[in-house]
Amino acid sequence: MKNIESLNSLKEVLQSNENVWLLLYKKGSPQSDCAFENYKKAVSKADKIVLCYADVNVVRDIHPEYKISSVPSLLNFEKGVLKNVVKGCHQPDQLNAIFEKVAFVTRPGSEGKPQKNVTVYTTPTCTWCNTIKRHLQEHGIRYREVDVSRDQKAAEEMVKRSGQQGVPQTDINGEIIVGFDRNRINMLLGIN
Repeated sequence: MKNIESLNSLKEVLQSNENVWLLLYKKGSPQSDCAFENYKKAVSKADKIVLCYADVNVVRDIHPEYKISSVPSLLNFEKGVLKNVVKGCHQPDQLNAIFEKVAFVTRPGSEGKPQKNVTVYTTPTCTWCNTIKRHLQEHGIRYREVDVSRDQKAAEEMVKRSGQQGVPQTDINGEIIVGFDRNRINMLLGIN
C-alpha cells in the first residue's frame, strides 16, 4: 500500500501503472477508519494492481480534482482514467472481490439457467446504489454498472426508458426497476 501525499504524487503513480485503486478517507472518522482497516486487510490478496490511500485531513488537492464530496471513497483508475468510485466501508472479502473482479463472475444455478442481462445505473453518491450492488454480489449475479453522472448518453437513455431520473435503476432483461425493490429484483433473478 502506498501513501499518496499530493495530487502530483498520485499522477506519477497513475502514469506508471495500469490499474490503481485509491482510498480517500478521513482519519478519525468511524466510517473512514473502518474503510481504512478493511482496505489494509484486503491488500494481501490483491495482485497486479496498485493500492494507494490518502487522508483528506492532510491531502487536500485530490478530492476536488475528481469531484469527490464524501469519504470514505475508493477510486479506481484504469490507464490513468477514473473509471469507478465505491463509497463506504466494505468488508475485506468484498474489496478483494471488487479488486479481482470476482464479484462479476456468475455461479450457474442448479438448473443451469443462463445468466440474465443485468445493468445497474448508479451515481457515486448514491447509498442505495451500493446496497443493490452488494446484494447482487452476495448472490453471485453478474451485472454491468453504468455511472450516469459520468455518462450523459446513458443518463438520457435511462430517463427515456423509465421516465425517472433517480438512481439506482436496474435493468433486468429489459425490465426496469427504480430504486432498491429487493422482492421484485429477487423474483426476476430467481433469488430465494
